[in-house]
Amino acid sequence: MKRREIIGYSVALLLAGTTAAGFWGWQNEHQKVEELEQQMAALKKQEMRSAIDRSVSAQMEEIANEQREISDEKREEALQQTKVANEMRLRSELERHNAIIAEQNAVASEKKALEASEVAEAQRLLAEHQRIQAEFSKRKADTLSYIALGRSLGSISTIQSQAGNQDVADLLSYASYLYTSRYRGDVYYPAVFKSLMESSQSMVSWTEHTGAVMNLEYLPGDDSRIVSVSNYGEIILSERQGSRLLTKVLFKNSDYDFRDVIINKPTGRIYALSRTGQLVIVQEDLKTVKTIVLDKIIHPMRLHDINENNLLIIGESSLALFDLKRNILRGTRQLNYRVIKGSRKSNLPILFDDQGKMHLVSGLDNIETKDVPVSGTVTAYCESKNTGIEAYGMSDGTIWLIYKDGKKQQLLGHRSRISKMKLNGRQLFSASYDGKVNLWLTDKDKVEPMTLIETNNWIMHFNFDSTKTTFWMGDAKGNLTAVNISVPLMVESVKAKLKRDLTTEEWNYYIGKDVAYESFLRGER
Repeated sequence: MKRREIIGYSVALLLAGTTAAGFWGWQNEHQKVEELEQQMAALKKQEMRSAIDRSVSAQMEEIANEQREISDEKREEALQQTKVANEMRLRSELERHNAIIAEQNAVASEKKALEASEVAEAQRLLAEHQRIQAEFSKRKADTLSYIALGRSLGSISTIQSQAGNQDVADLLSYASYLYTSRYRGDVYYPAVFKSLMESSQSMVSWTEHTGAVMNLEYLPGDDSRIVSVSNYGEIILSERQGSRLLTKVLFKNSDYDFRDVIINKPTGRIYALSRTGQLVIVQEDLKTVKTIVLDKIIHPMRLHDINENNLLIIGESSLALFDLKRNILRGTRQLNYRVIKGSRKSNLPILFDDQGKMHLVSGLDNIETKDVPVSGTVTAYCESKNTGIEAYGMSDGTIWLIYKDGKKQQLLGHRSRISKMKLNGRQLFSASYDGKVNLWLTDKDKVEPMTLIETNNWIMHFNFDSTKTTFWMGDAKGNLTAVNISVPLMVESVKAKLKRDLTTEEWNYYIGKDVAYESFLRGER
């Protein structure tokens, strides 16, 4: 290729290259211009948005400034409120503190008030106690004074009765009971009780037997009729009608010496035992009499009902079982001791001998022997199933009480042989050859006798009725005596006898001006 062509080609290539480069440069610049225009448009949009944003920002800033101003106002207000709150809190704390102090002061004051109240209450209780003691002392003094007055009036009543001034005696006897019972004194005190017995005429006697009354029994179911036997061979039926005594002799034979009598409840037959060796049977018609000779029994002295069909006959040295159906002896037993007294213990016969022994009989072949718990000769015995007390009456007049716990107590009040005793609850009744019937109250710390009856005759036997308010008594002179020992009945009888009241002069003389006058007839004070 020629140089020219090469140059031409080179220039052409160069031009082409230059043209291409220029087009490319133009194209590139055109693209840059478009980009710049786009950027300008974008910047304008951005400037417009910035203007808007600045406007919004300015508004927001204005709002923020307003909010800041409001916030500052609120903050100032909050500060003021906080300040007020702090002041109120401080004031509240002060008030609370003052309240605590006030509460402490109130508690202290209340404590002092309670202490003062307790002191006042203690003083009140002390004053009340002293008042009660004073009233009690006064009542006690009044009580003792009136009880003493009651006893004094009882003694004066007995003296007036013995002097024949019965109307005054009756008034004083009633006053004696009234003041004693009203102030809870013991109406069984001898002076009070005796005056009631005398004024009520509680003891009535009849002489019906020729010999000594050795025993007596009530007819079953009838407290007004009794059967009594004597050592002169007499069996007498007596019926009381008020102050009268109607008697009927059922049997009499002076050769007999009756020592005991028993009435069979199912049949009503009367069995009387003679020491001379006979058993006399009075049939239920009270007319027919049959005599059984007891050949094998020496000196029979006592009868015991074993059951409805058999009697135990006690002799001085033997025992016999008697058949009530066939009226024969079913068996006998000889004893190696002498029987002094026969009685009953736990519903069984008990024998006391002359050797200081006692024998509980369950049957002829079953006898339990023990030592008598006291020394001396036992002539009477009784027991109380309720209290467990046993009483032993002795030949010298002494009485021994044996309590359930084994304690022994000696009672002195009789001067000779004890013939009969009976325990009614706490009351012990005793009879003696010294002519007395004594009452002993066994629940007292000091048991002392109260003489209910005092005669010049040996008292052989007594027996209570079913109500325990009346007893019949037989003595060595053949007397039958009915005795009412019921205080309410005696008081009722005395009150019924009163015909007038004490005059003012009699009241002042016997009872005293310091005691308010009252009517015994109407019960007015």
